Amino acid sequence: KEELVLNYKGEQVKGSAFEIDLQKEIKKDKLNQLLPLFISDINGVRQYIIPLRGKGLWGPIWGFIALEEDLNTVYGAVFDHKGETPGLGAEINQTFFQEPFVGKSIFDEKEFTSIRVMKGGAPEGDNHAVDGISGGTITSDGVTDMLLERLDMYLPYIKKVKAEIEEELVADMDSV
Repeated sequence: KEELVLNYKGEQVKGSAFEIDLQKEIKKDKLNQLLPLFISDINGVRQYIIPLRGKGLWGPIWGFIALEEDLNTVYGAVFDHKGETPGLGAEINQTFFQEPFVGKSIFDEKEFTSIRVMKGGAPEGDNHAVDGISGGTITSDGVTDMLLERLDMYLPYIKKVKAEIEEELVADMDSV
C-alpha cells in the first residue's frame, strides 16, 4: 500500500524504500541512515513492515518484522541467512522458529523492550521472548541484536505515530 523512507528522527524523506540497500545503510553512522518502511493493509487493518539486517555466526542474517496497527504487537516475522550452520542457526528461516514471534510485543507498557531469543527457552508467559535454537546460540543472539538495533532506529517514527493515534482517540471521545 505505502512505502516510506525515514530519517533517524522518524521523519519521512524523499526516496523509494525499495531502492534502499540495508547492507550499506547499517554501515553508516546512525544519524545518516535511511530507514525503509512498508505499510500494508490487510482486510482494512494496517501493518507496518520493517526490514531487518544483522550478523549471524557465519555471515549476514536478515528478515522482516510486521507490526500490527498498534505498532507494538508482532503480526509476523520472517528471517533468512546466507551461511548459518545447517540444522542449527540455519533454522531461523523455518516456520517453527518464526511463528512464535506472532503476538509478541516490542513494548512493555510504554517502554521499548524489543523481543529476545532465549537460550534454553523463553519463560512461560513472557510476551517479549521466544525460544532460541538449540545449538544455534550465536545466530539466535544475532536475531535478538538485529531486532533490538533495527527496531530502536524506528522508535522516533513509532512514538510519533502512536501519539497521533492517541490524539485521534481523545478527539473522537471528546466529540461523543
